[in-house]
Amino acid sequence: MKINKDKNIYIIGAGISGLIAAQNLEQKGYVPTILEAAGYIGGRVRTEIIDGWILDVGFQVLLDAYPMSKKYLNYADLDLQKLSPGARMYTDNDSSIIGDPLRDISMFFPTLFSSIGSLRDKLKIFQLSLRLKNTSIAALFNKKEHTTLSHLQYLGFSDKIITQFFKPFFSGIFLECHLHTSSRMFEFIYKMFAEGFATLPKAGIGAIATQLAGQLKTTQLQLNNEVQKVNTDFITMASGDQYPYDVCIVATDPSSFLEGYSVKNRWKTCDTLYFSAPVTDVPRPIIHLSALSDTLINNIFYPTSVQRAPDPNLQLISVTVVKQHSFSSEVLVSQVMGELEKYFSITKTKFIKHYAIQRSLPDLGTVSYEPNLDLMTYADKIFLCGDHTANGSLNAAMVSGERASYAALNRLKTN
Repeated sequence: MKINKDKNIYIIGAGISGLIAAQNLEQKGYVPTILEAAGYIGGRVRTEIIDGWILDVGFQVLLDAYPMSKKYLNYADLDLQKLSPGARMYTDNDSSIIGDPLRDISMFFPTLFSSIGSLRDKLKIFQLSLRLKNTSIAALFNKKEHTTLSHLQYLGFSDKIITQFFKPFFSGIFLECHLHTSSRMFEFIYKMFAEGFATLPKAGIGAIATQLAGQLKTTQLQLNNEVQKVNTDFITMASGDQYPYDVCIVATDPSSFLEGYSVKNRWKTCDTLYFSAPVTDVPRPIIHLSALSDTLINNIFYPTSVQRAPDPNLQLISVTVVKQHSFSSEVLVSQVMGELEKYFSITKTKFIKHYAIQRSLPDLGTVSYEPNLDLMTYADKIFLCGDHTANGSLNAAMVSGERASYAALNRLKTN
């Protein structure tokens, strides 16, 4: 393929959207430059190694049924580790497992005899899974939107199973406690769970960004290079350098630098805390969810159930807090350690790291599968992408990056 170096093509942001956009531009022979303010790639899809522990910056999973991840990622090279298709629920009275016996037959009797919800509720869950498996993604996103909570009530689920299962489970996914998120998003994510597995790359969630960046051949990647201002003529850097351009793809929140951009993007926050603890047994790779009303903890996971530990006598514990709070990091760590011991019988914990994530997911009132072309096209040669342009998911980040690259290619053809 002939390489075209005549066009000045810039992508602002080396997150998943930006990496996907660069890949598509490369495939058509162009040589884009990615400008990234941080010193790392991946944006919110990032992993750090601390004292040998693999710490994802915010507990995240890859749903292997995502159409776009199947298109762009090599699952074998990521060495995806499957999580059990269910969760252990903790209530005021006991703990029990509820899961999908169609994907793991060992879940059948624990789910059937679980105190979480009635037999009618469990039958409705089974029926919902079957219905969504047989409904296209396009049809899901064409439905009228409601809140997830009102949608569950409309479907006839009891208050008990909404409180003890759906709220804790989807609060950890949507990063909000009241299930105000669009019913379209609920059905899409539920469909993805029903059709596949929640997985983690063996090397951590950041391996996704590493793989995408490793597939780039000609793209120029500039880290620690902050954009200060973008107008229709130039990209002005914090260093004072100015770059004229033929096409600019903004693959991050543009509110701080895009001239004339007046949209106030809203973001959800969360806290992820990591601890080590002595190995007492071999935990199965299942998410532990709190339906206890007085806990800060939303979910607990043992990453070392699917990943390596630097010390075979220790295991890694990930804790996610979704509830809003005003605690300092030191107080939050103390509170969480107390809850781990009191409610989950996890003792002798040693604190490793606290991530207070201010931009965990976009807070969107309405969602779509892909960005609207008119909204994505900010100006003749400026195109916007990122999950905030469609819905809060890795799949949406990839869709928007792809669509932005297509729009950019059309612009380049006409110039």
